[in-house]
Amino acid sequence: MTAYRDRADAGLMLADRLTALIGEPDVTVLGLVRGGVPVARVIAERLGAPLDALVVRKLGMPWAPEVAFGALGPGGVRVVNEVVAGQLGTDDIAEVQRREQAELDRREELYRAGRPPLELAGRTALIVDDGLATGATARAAVQVARQLGARRVVVAVPVGSQEAYEMLAAEADQVICAQRPPTFTAVGAYYDDFQEVSDGEVTDALTSVS
Repeated sequence: MTAYRDRADAGLMLADRLTALIGEPDVTVLGLVRGGVPVARVIAERLGAPLDALVVRKLGMPWAPEVAFGALGPGGVRVVNEVVAGQLGTDDIAEVQRREQAELDRREELYRAGRPPLELAGRTALIVDDGLATGATARAAVQVARQLGARRVVVAVPVGSQEAYEMLAAEADQVICAQRPPTFTAVGAYYDDFQEVSDGEVTDALTSVS
């Protein structure tokens, strides 16, 4: 599989698959915080569409945080994979959710400072992330967009697992996944540079794209 140089490079390649949206007046590009925002920034610039951030927090297994048993989104949205969550006790679930809810609230306050609430009523929500592993975070994002009144929800990612792609295809109106490796390892394996995205990079992207 082709590796991307970095998230901006992935955004450029992914934007080539989204040209049908150029000129559509009702598209909002939503970067999933934090890794999806640099990808979404490039796409928003290419499409000439507004960019916003969507804060969704993955609920990870205590001993393996990259393995999600669910996710949280703003507005009280909570998605749970009951099969995976069944391996945890009630106290473990409550502790992970408490911690992730606190971080979600912190980021919402930081990124929305001085910005109006996310407005998606009647619009096409183009949800962008840097990749799909389990798809739990993107699934929560789709549900958030629907709750906010989006007319159409499209998910676009540079790379993802086949299982996550199929799960999201049943949730979103359209899923565009540039690469689906037959044996998926981790999202970072498909990037040469996969450094953690800082809060500053997110706020810079949001202020640079109108």
